[in-house]
Amino acid sequence: MTLGELAEVLGEPPVPEGTWEREALYVSAAALRRRVPADELAALVRALPGVAGVEVRENGFLRIAVSVPGEIVATAEPVDIPEPGWSDSPRTWENPGFVVRYAHARACAVRRWAGELGVPVAGFRPELLSDPYDRRVLRVLAELPGRLVSRDPGWETYLVRLALAYHDAHEHAPAVPRGDEPARPVHTARVRLAEAVRGVLMGPDRL
Repeated sequence: MTLGELAEVLGEPPVPEGTWEREALYVSAAALRRRVPADELAALVRALPGVAGVEVRENGFLRIAVSVPGEIVATAEPVDIPEPGWSDSPRTWENPGFVVRYAHARACAVRRWAGELGVPVAGFRPELLSDPYDRRVLRVLAELPGRLVSRDPGWETYLVRLALAYHDAHEHAPAVPRGDEPARPVHTARVRLAEAVRGVLMGPDRL
């Protein structure tokens, strides 16, 4: 199941809930906005492959659990977000412009390194994006569809949050082999995750 398929059934993008460290959850007020019975909409959502469960809350909201959150990377496409008027300097972690551009440069570097180190392009397995650091990046990426249709998307805060989550993943859940480690399917999955991040953040390919 893709996030697009879920949004099509609901009639709007769902909103990610929680940290996603242990369970990937969305909430949706679609039944209220569409004025349809929540139980009927929940049944349609349950029928989607990849939905682990749907709870109808007392307020009419749906709480949706998905079994493989990494699926959102499979259909991720670059987006055109207006670049905030950030300065390139100073190159410190206190400067949001540096934080975002450095994360973009790191994601671009992953593409180069993966080719040099023989990480396969084919064979993407989204279920391998299960490390807590991977899931933090997925959690922020899951906000993107809702922000794209929002009147007040809050791009500056969002871009910094995505960049910081990716910096942590880059350092603690590397997308390319280290030392004598062979290329494994998890590296292929993380390269795809880096590609998704690269398509959202902005900046030079190298810093």
